[in-house]
Amino acid sequence: MEAGGGTVERRRMGGSKDVIRLERESVIPILKPKLVMKLADLIEHDSDRAEFIKLCKRVEYTIRAWYLLQFDDLMQLYSLFDPVHGAHKLEQQNLSPEEIDVLEQNFLLYFFQVMEKSNFKIVTDEEIDVAHCGQYLLNLPIKVDESKLDKRLFSRYFNDHPHENLPDFSDKVFLNSAATINQTTDYFIMEKLDMIISRIWLWFLKKTRLQILFSRRSSRTTKCYSKKTDETNPNSEEDLYVERIRIENMELSMQNLFGKIRIQEPTFDRMIVVYRQAGTKNMADRGIFVKHFKNIPMADMELVLPEKKNPSLTPMDWVKFLVSVIIGLVTLVSSLEMPKADIWVVIAILFGVVGYCAKVYFSFQQNMETYRNLITQSMYDKQLDSGRGTLLHLCDDVIQQEVKEVIVSYFILMEQGKATMEDLDIRCEELIQEEFGMKCNFEVLDAVQKLERLGIVVRDSIGRIYCLSLKQANEIIGPTTEELVLKATQNPA
Repeated sequence: MEAGGGTVERRRMGGSKDVIRLERESVIPILKPKLVMKLADLIEHDSDRAEFIKLCKRVEYTIRAWYLLQFDDLMQLYSLFDPVHGAHKLEQQNLSPEEIDVLEQNFLLYFFQVMEKSNFKIVTDEEIDVAHCGQYLLNLPIKVDESKLDKRLFSRYFNDHPHENLPDFSDKVFLNSAATINQTTDYFIMEKLDMIISRIWLWFLKKTRLQILFSRRSSRTTKCYSKKTDETNPNSEEDLYVERIRIENMELSMQNLFGKIRIQEPTFDRMIVVYRQAGTKNMADRGIFVKHFKNIPMADMELVLPEKKNPSLTPMDWVKFLVSVIIGLVTLVSSLEMPKADIWVVIAILFGVVGYCAKVYFSFQQNMETYRNLITQSMYDKQLDSGRGTLLHLCDDVIQQEVKEVIVSYFILMEQGKATMEDLDIRCEELIQEEFGMKCNFEVLDAVQKLERLGIVVRDSIGRIYCLSLKQANEIIGPTTEELVLKATQNPA
């Protein structure tokens, strides 16, 4: 899945600061009723204000009608691949496997078109690497059981419809929308203890030169920081910069160790996971799962992965565990073989080895409990919808965004006169910033195309765009079906 409507990039700034660059999204983050009423209040004459509100309603009804057939086809196709009832409907249709494949690819084509209009994009490998480079609330390595997922569904689609920067996991698809910030404040006692022990362990490896044994792990970690090293400007207005504040980078101090601390992570505002389970040799599974989540921290993206394996101690944890035991035993035997063995030294060594083993065990148990709680939360609190409900939600999102683009761009042309494409883009973004205090990357080309399709703007001899009057625009669009039905309801015969 994708984030913030654009590229995610990780950089180091100011020594220890871990900063994520997110491109600003193209969504207008304002509710449509609020947008319409605010713009209407800016119009001086009452008659023009009434005409403007009428135009906004007609624009919405018309755009909704444009997408009605496409959305209806999308829903009809998905009903055949619904994991609950789809298999029964396919059986009733009595279709051949080849015909089902065609319908399946048609559904994916409509689905990705809706995703693009909703400003969802496929997550890239770079974004996955950025997410895996850190930990937030989840401190366990989560892996997917690939044998339980179908690998042919999206392979066929992307072969027919090539996609730039297609990730390695193209057999399952993640899409995301706007990026926000998630902050958590707590004592994080076990996490702090784990951080201290990890730093002591790294110091020990450095002093004993044993870090060479773990060079492969180190090279993987440094990969996270090698993508971009040039200086960034956190005050840039074009992009959003979010600092990752994590326990592993925390400065050691009495206040930080014994008091509450705040951690911070870039968060996917919305995320959609699409996948299909693997079938058996005798029967292929045609069900397509579509799950919709909210507020998923970037570093904890594994929480929404399908078919997760039960987490266990990592190889690195086992290495630390065994090396610590061996070193402790060697030191213990050496102490006992000394002519004058100090019993307190022996006890200290035993307590140290047992204590570290207990720490590994209890840290794992606490991480497992946190994992279970996060999984439960992702199922009940963070999952917005699934299947048909998700598709309906996205279809409405498409309509709302299209309508808002048309309203804003028409209002600017009406109030400020002729404009080139570039000027219109700047003016629309300035209006949203000045009147609503929000920033977005306005999609001016898409907005102008819809205005021209509605027939309420024209271009002059040098290509500048200007709008027709409110009265002319309403006459060109004409009464909509919704208006006629509403009029008939209010005036029964």
